[in-house]
Amino acid sequence: MPRIKDILYVRFNVSDLTKQQQFLDDFGLQTEIDGDLLLARGTDSSRYIYLAEQSAEPGLVSVGFAAESATALREIAAIDAVEVESNPMPGGGLIARLTDPNGFRVEVVTGIDNAAELPVGGRSAFNSGVAKQRFGERVSIEPVDCLVKRLGHVVLMVHDFHETFAWYQTRLELLISDEIVMENDGQEQTLGAFTRCNRGDEFVDHHTLFFIHAGQAEFNHAAFEVADWDVLMKSHYELKKAGYQHSFGVGKHILGSQVFDYWKDPDGIMLEHFTDGDLFNESFGSHKRSPGDLLGTLWGPEGVPGQ
Repeated sequence: MPRIKDILYVRFNVSDLTKQQQFLDDFGLQTEIDGDLLLARGTDSSRYIYLAEQSAEPGLVSVGFAAESATALREIAAIDAVEVESNPMPGGGLIARLTDPNGFRVEVVTGIDNAAELPVGGRSAFNSGVAKQRFGERVSIEPVDCLVKRLGHVVLMVHDFHETFAWYQTRLELLISDEIVMENDGQEQTLGAFTRCNRGDEFVDHHTLFFIHAGQAEFNHAAFEVADWDVLMKSHYELKKAGYQHSFGVGKHILGSQVFDYWKDPDGIMLEHFTDGDLFNESFGSHKRSPGDLLGTLWGPEGVPGQ
């Protein structure tokens, strides 16, 4: 059995909890503040996919993953001889707290009670140039309070890619989807890799974690899936009208195929909306791709988000 199901949440320190809550509401999450903790969820059944506490030093605190079972969680915890504890967060369950080679905190949880799913925004049928599905009606887009479905992936800049990937592969059994390589004096150099969960025949996102070989440890961004193109574009213009800082997009990546739109929160932390990403299973294997594939797009701006 695979050890993890998926990425589950990101946790941050932010400078102003009230401002952050307003941004997340506008970004399309459903939020609440419980004491000193800001919790945000999407339409899927996870009770939280974003957590934050107020601090004078904003930044990433941890990334959370959902273990397949309590047995899998204990197997992961045993590698580093860390305790499996009761999870103090809403929904309970169990948690093991790890630290990767870059100092990033990794939390693995299981047994959290699910919440009821929320309504997902939809629209009437789509008429493409080759297939017509909507007849005798105008386009209607259903308004909903929560636009985000789930957390899809996190991108981390790391000291050493090979050391970092070996650590995560041993504990979370990640697979490389696309490794970014270039020639340097006749030698192949790895610049980073998109990695995915290994759930055998089950199809999963093209990447759950993307590690950038940077010689330093730094959070890059977290990406949240929305229902479709209309939701992404509608949110784009609403966030722009509200005066938030746009970072990069809209465009469509070559690797992963996601339609992307990147924004900065009040502390300058980058969060992404995405939709229409690739899904692969274990049989897809691992591939080597060029920096041009990483920086290029199927359409839209090229380059690196946030630069």
